[in-house]
Amino acid sequence: MKVIKANVLGFCMGVRRAVDLAINTANSSEVNSVFTLGSLIHNPKVLDDLKALGVNAITYGQLMTGKVINKDSSVIIRAHGISPGLEMYLRSKVTNIIDATCSKVKVNQLKTQELSQSGYSIFIAGETNEQGFKHAEIAGLLGYANTAPFHIVVSDVQEAQEAALSLYKSNKSAITALLGQTTISNEEYQAIANEIKKYFPNLEIVNTICAATNERQGALREILTKVDAIIVAGGEESANTRRLFAIAKESGKPCVLVENAKQIPKEFFSYDVIGISAGASTPDTIINEIEQALIK
Repeated sequence: MKVIKANVLGFCMGVRRAVDLAINTANSSEVNSVFTLGSLIHNPKVLDDLKALGVNAITYGQLMTGKVINKDSSVIIRAHGISPGLEMYLRSKVTNIIDATCSKVKVNQLKTQELSQSGYSIFIAGETNEQGFKHAEIAGLLGYANTAPFHIVVSDVQEAQEAALSLYKSNKSAITALLGQTTISNEEYQAIANEIKKYFPNLEIVNTICAATNERQGALREILTKVDAIIVAGGEESANTRRLFAIAKESGKPCVLVENAKQIPKEFFSYDVIGISAGASTPDTIINEIEQALIK
């Protein structure tokens, strides 16, 4: 069997920084208990490794009860970022805050705030899950959009059409802007933009997609023509990993999303050429483990 790995794999810059900050904080002799507000990244193996170092995730509900943390705890803001209101509340409860918000996400947050305060009506392209909960990055962005005269999250073309029509009926002259989750695909983002522009031709489209996301997706597309099947490595909760898997499925070739080598389906060992792609929160150790399992 031949294994072809995509050229862009492993931790992205934002994830690497978040994990390093968590490890360094846990290893510091100057801190007591260490927590992350929500899962630091979307990868079970990495989260287990951090837990072994004493870094535990707490939910927003646990933060509000005040029973898990105290003033001397260290709390890490994850790479996805949080809203200004939540950050203010967190700082009122804990002295030592470590902000691991990805720099790309932070730029997106500040641009959202700037446009909102300038009177723009804001469309945010991003994910919601089956229960209607917003992706962590989107939930944070909404906090920066709350001064806008109109702001809404749209996850697909249909929702974009409905939201744009609603705004058009109430304010045809609204000045509008579109920002997106940093991990959304170019195709999805452009399709949503095109739908909104049917009602607001002067829509300001802000380029918020992380370059690493585009590079990762492009690297996958590059190997799709060279392989018989594709393995996408990453956490099922990871938005960028799921988008890679969607691209793989669109190719029509056999594909699977796995979190570790043990999850590789038996039939994948019968292909002549296997491709490997991986999400931005997938460590090199897992990628290597999958490769080694295939070529044994």
